[in-house]
Amino acid sequence: MTVEAIFGLQFVLSVVVIGLLVKWQVAPWLAKQTWCRALFWLTVPHAFRHVGMVFLVDGVVARPLKESFATYAAYGDLAAGVLALASLIALRTGWRGAIVVVWVFNVVGTVDLLNALRHWGVVPDMGAAWYIPTFVVPLLLVTHFMIFARLIRRSA
Repeated sequence: MTVEAIFGLQFVLSVVVIGLLVKWQVAPWLAKQTWCRALFWLTVPHAFRHVGMVFLVDGVVARPLKESFATYAAYGDLAAGVLALASLIALRTGWRGAIVVVWVFNVVGTVDLLNALRHWGVVPDMGAAWYIPTFVVPLLLVTHFMIFARLIRRSA
């Protein structure tokens, strides 16, 4: 198998496993929570997106990643993480503008992930950062989808 095929297989299987766990365990629990509390817990994993800054660290990645990927992915993750943190604070404090902050975070975070996923050429150079796109990104994509579903349902 090629490196790209292994990467793709791991990515898809992570999405499937996370999706099933969410369907079987997380979604029923979230359905019992208030709208605000459910959004809070779905946003928590995104508050750790500052970890994506490792794409800029030699030694963590096998070779320096293409700047067209590394810079945008690293700073996109940082921005999404800061917006997620702002969302957590806004949701926890009951701030009236919380829904706007969550919308902004969710759009920025989703666009950042989708942009990063189109850069398959960097896969062989990921090094130790391999776990981010093969495990963390699927988790983030599933939770972004769930956040959008709640935001759209609330707006309708």
